[in-house]
Amino acid sequence: MTRFEHKTFRAGWIRLFLVLTTAAAQLFTATASAAVAGETGTSFNLTATEGQISVSDGGSIYTWGYSAPGGTTMQLPGPTLIVDEGQAISITLTNDLPNAAGNTSIVFPGHVVSVDPTDPGVDGELTQEAPPGGSVTYTFTAGQPGTYQYHSGTQPDLQVEMGLYGALIVRPAMTAPAGMAGCAYNHADSCYHREYLYVLSEVDMDIHVTAQQQSGGEGPIVLPVGSYVSEYWLMNGRAAPDTMAADYAAILPTQPYGSLTRMHPGEKILVRIVGAGREMHPFHTHGNHVRMLAHDGRMLLTSTGSLAGPTLFTIPTLPGGTSDSIFQWTGKGLG
Repeated sequence: MTRFEHKTFRAGWIRLFLVLTTAAAQLFTATASAAVAGETGTSFNLTATEGQISVSDGGSIYTWGYSAPGGTTMQLPGPTLIVDEGQAISITLTNDLPNAAGNTSIVFPGHVVSVDPTDPGVDGELTQEAPPGGSVTYTFTAGQPGTYQYHSGTQPDLQVEMGLYGALIVRPAMTAPAGMAGCAYNHADSCYHREYLYVLSEVDMDIHVTAQQQSGGEGPIVLPVGSYVSEYWLMNGRAAPDTMAADYAAILPTQPYGSLTRMHPGEKILVRIVGAGREMHPFHTHGNHVRMLAHDGRMLLTSTGSLAGPTLFTIPTLPGGTSDSIFQWTGKGLG
């Protein structure tokens, strides 16, 4: 099985029953949320700290993550930050990781980031960093609409693997037409009835166990020698069937985001995907193909402004990349 201490076998079955019961209740709910769950605003306070995530076979895994603004409990993935195009954004990172972890930081691919001179942190290889017990404040203007990710820019082979990553959504200035919930970009063909976010990652238990064993020492944490071998594959920080539980389910206090997708025939679904791990995760939609809208927050358009993205049977989710696509389930032949 896996190389960590399990809870009882019975606890795993109870957990599975609770998740499936929750999922069944959702399926019979008359309405579903059309928007991605997350934190909105222009100023955010994130704390990098340690904790545990649960997996559906009854075990738990030592993990690092960012707390939600105003909170102290880490979560995986980090809080989804939802901002509007053109807004001035401020994000303060506080380092509450074990001293052995050393400094930490955040990078925001796709955005030009500055550091607040009143809270500059210390120099790092990629960006300014927060030392143990310290902080750093990043500022930027939310640029082109789309789906982005943020993650640690300090020893990413350790810190990103341990869970220091999350999604950033920049909403466009365009107002959605009547009957639509929103638009991904300032383009009529990017409008949708519902949107879903899928942050895809994996877990190498050797790294997590090593980090836990060395977390009480002076540091730095020394990674194990050998090949990277993933043993759990996560969607929004959860391993199946926990993926079907509701957002903010009480049985998953450090894994708040679900990924149970619901729609009615004919609806357009915006599929936001973030490749937060180091492996490729092919993402397949059953029933119909998806139409690609964008990669890494950049729309795929012809010279005349029409959609140029392909229709795909499977989305090849790349490590460190993001994609947006439209899925429309016709329900043909199903009555």
